Amino acid sequence: MLSTASAATVRATLPVVGAAIGEITPRFYERMFTARPDLLRDLFNRGNQADGSQQQALAGSIAAFATALLERPDERPDAMLARIAHKHASVGIAADQYPIVHEHLFAAIVDVLGDAVTPEVAAAWDEVYWLMANALIAVEARLYAEAGVEPGQHWRRYRVLARFPETADVTTFLVRPADGGPVPAARPGQYVSVQARMPDGAQQIRQYSLSGHPDGALQFSVKRAAGDPAGEVSNHLHDHVGVGGTLLVGPPFGDVALDGGDGPVLLASAGIGGTPMLGMLAHLAATDSARRVIAVHGDRDEFSHAFRTDLLQLTGKLKSGEAHVWYEHPVTPWPAGRTGLVDVSGLHIPPGTTAYLCGPLPFMRAVRAQLLAAGVGAADIHYEVFGPDLWLGQD
Repeated sequence: MLSTASAATVRATLPVVGAAIGEITPRFYERMFTARPDLLRDLFNRGNQADGSQQQALAGSIAAFATALLERPDERPDAMLARIAHKHASVGIAADQYPIVHEHLFAAIVDVLGDAVTPEVAAAWDEVYWLMANALIAVEARLYAEAGVEPGQHWRRYRVLARFPETADVTTFLVRPADGGPVPAARPGQYVSVQARMPDGAQQIRQYSLSGHPDGALQFSVKRAAGDPAGEVSNHLHDHVGVGGTLLVGPPFGDVALDGGDGPVLLASAGIGGTPMLGMLAHLAATDSARRVIAVHGDRDEFSHAFRTDLLQLTGKLKSGEAHVWYEHPVTPWPAGRTGLVDVSGLHIPPGTTAYLCGPLPFMRAVRAQLLAAGVGAADIHYEVFGPDLWLGQD
């Protein structure tokens, strides 16, 4: 918890720092990547840097953490810390990298705020930073120990056994450790990091949800990312990695994973957000679960819907499973009540339901609001974000 003196200073300066954080974070990354270009080349997602989403995520996490320290001084925001720690562990962040971030972040704060950063203000925000950093270091150390790996040394070479086109822009990869060893354990809903060498020599890293649990292998699915900048790793995997090729893959991580209870479950997804939900459904079906399972999915149309057949088959195998699918622009005849955006307000959602969401932020915000209105507890609604978590500090 913050010291009394620092808490008062942070409370007084949070509006100023918060108003300037949009300037501070780009300046921070500019300084750090100038001093350490290897971090941008081989660790940070260049696409997220180019579109500014990583800067927004960092700003949101700092503001959310500082606000939590002030509003709930006797609690630690473990949910937020766990989410960040899992992402950090998946790319191999080490404890000795936190001082690097500290150096350039505080230099950026001084650059932007100038004389407003008195020794008292600097000391207070220094305390905030190290409370957050040390908490993350501790969580990440536990995650590495549980995975049996060292930070930065967690990459393992896998061979591509098969690849299957799910839609025109989604491909599933089935991979097995090239060393012949066992596949690491994974919880349904988790993801793996994949490291790919780009034409300029950069080793870019991306996370992909496990979309199934085949014996002796890992299965993840990749959507070809369009836009500007286009997804350099997803396009590389689609265009250049075939059967027999190899990839560097990290162990599974992710804090949003199916719980082991027996209460009702709602799985809500949109677009490629269906991949972790498919992993959860596959586990529930494989274990012959008797849980009430409500699977909800939204997509542009039938041909854009990856795993459409799998969704229906897996829910059909469950003792108490049901699937509800919405298409914004269906190509074939489709019920009017399931045309447009997903709306779960008309579904019967049993008491005690645990919900898992994955998809674009507007979709998740809308579904979360509908679930809250239906009586689902806020603590029972979990979400997974592909890419930087822009929800932090905005909820």
